[in-house]
Amino acid sequence: MSNEKTLGEVLRQQGITRRGFLKFCAATASMMALPPSMVPRIAAALEHARRPSVIWLSFQECTGCTESLTRSHSPTVEGLIFNAISLDYHHTLQAASGASAELAREKAMEENYGNYILVVDGSIPTANPGFSTIAGISNLEMLEETAKGAAAIVSVGSCAAFGGIPHANPNPTGAVAVADIIKDKPIINVPGCPPIPVVITGVLAHFLTFGSIPELDALGRPLAFYGKSIHDRCYRRPFYDKGQFAETFDDEGAKLGWCLYKLGCKGPTTYNACATTKWNEGTSFPIEAGHPCLGCSEPDFWDGGGFYKAISMPTDDLTRTAVYAIGAGAAAGVALGAVNRARKARAVKAHEKVTIDDLEKDS
Repeated sequence: MSNEKTLGEVLRQQGITRRGFLKFCAATASMMALPPSMVPRIAAALEHARRPSVIWLSFQECTGCTESLTRSHSPTVEGLIFNAISLDYHHTLQAASGASAELAREKAMEENYGNYILVVDGSIPTANPGFSTIAGISNLEMLEETAKGAAAIVSVGSCAAFGGIPHANPNPTGAVAVADIIKDKPIINVPGCPPIPVVITGVLAHFLTFGSIPELDALGRPLAFYGKSIHDRCYRRPFYDKGQFAETFDDEGAKLGWCLYKLGCKGPTTYNACATTKWNEGTSFPIEAGHPCLGCSEPDFWDGGGFYKAISMPTDDLTRTAVYAIGAGAAAGVALGAVNRARKARAVKAHEKVTIDDLEKDS
């Protein structure tokens, strides 16, 4: 391992200038809500870091997380950072197959024990190990075996973070999240269906820089990316505040870019960085393309009510609650958001659905 080139050496070979590298470090610091004074530290850590070994396991999933990653900005420093990682095992991207593939995983575990990063996408079936196997090894067994020597685990996508779509009712495979099984390792949840590539890059950069996981919220997500709701950062928020909503996808309000709340947008209860980092080189995100947020980075989003129905809410008056939150300031808003999410979860569990018409009757 001592003969491995550092990330700085690899990037210079790829033609990345010092200026370009520092710009990436500054952007990374900004995304992680770190002060400008931390940029030199990030640069020094990344420049002198050895290629980290990464083992990527895919279980009950659709390959969307890998697709998202491979379709990240290209070519950019983010992509080159991932090229500089020693991706020693990945079901979809590796050249080896069969026995050779499993030997590669075992070799990476042995040579980098205690230092490799384990990335997992997909949920783990527990009802019957035979529901999903790789080389005759059940997902559960492979996860437990590989996690033992990992320095940290990154659960990529909502399936690995929360169980995702396989976990949706009636959950025939007994699908669970990584954190439901592994209890003795630091776990970073990067949910989304699929997650944003730059979020994965930011999490990795933080780990390489500080040797620890970033600050997380109550659901194990990096606060730098999941600390605010889509609604908080949405460019359509002024229309929401004015009460201007699109009623259908082809009405005048939709053409004018009005709020999509009545069309089922889950932005007010969904925490992610879509509205700021966006997708496809920062080009757009679903709401900007005219489609309501599905809430895919939240637990049980598939069972939270119809995608095109207004948010399922408790019987409290959401309009008054939102006004109080704005008046009380950001701190109260965060606390209120947590309360509302808890109430929503109870309402969903009790199958209590309230439409926008019901909310308007109460207001």
